[in-house]
Amino acid sequence: MGEYIMSISEILLIGIALSMDAFAVCIASSMVYTNMTWLRKLSMPIIFGLFQGIMPILGFFLGSLFASFIEKWSGPISLLILGIIGINMIREGLAKDEETEPKKLRIMITLWILLVQAVATSIDAFAVGVSFAANSANIWQSAPIIAVTTFVLSLIALFVGTKAGEKLGDKAEILGGIILIIIGIKSLF
Repeated sequence: MGEYIMSISEILLIGIALSMDAFAVCIASSMVYTNMTWLRKLSMPIIFGLFQGIMPILGFFLGSLFASFIEKWSGPISLLILGIIGINMIREGLAKDEETEPKKLRIMITLWILLVQAVATSIDAFAVGVSFAANSANIWQSAPIIAVTTFVLSLIALFVGTKAGEKLGDKAEILGGIILIIIGIKSLF
């Protein structure tokens, strides 16, 4: 079977579709973690873009080993990860004493949460990589376009979320948690 050559527009549409969860999570996180520096916030689009670019490559090469597992469990795994993070955000948003943990620790936790969110939102990109392998598509052309698309859309989400967080104030953490839970539930379907 020969290599399937996708058009740039096809790859961009796949990239946009794959980046929608990362887009929403980036909005929620930038709404909630308003105490981060802009350099730290910029790490969100970078990490989301990297994971969205790496996961199709992993799916392309490892897909035959994990395809059935990913197809069966990607939704529940995403729900579990995003649900736990979302519930924790809501709990923290409802807590009376918001400064119970040091600011430095909160930033470290944010980086850990960011990595977990990147994995949770890029599981579907692994499955796309599996389909690329099945169709003999050019993964080396597709993965960078998907990564850049996710980076750009997440960068836009970063600005949207930051502005929304400034307007919502203390309620941003609760709303951010609800958004993450909804994304997790959506991943089941």
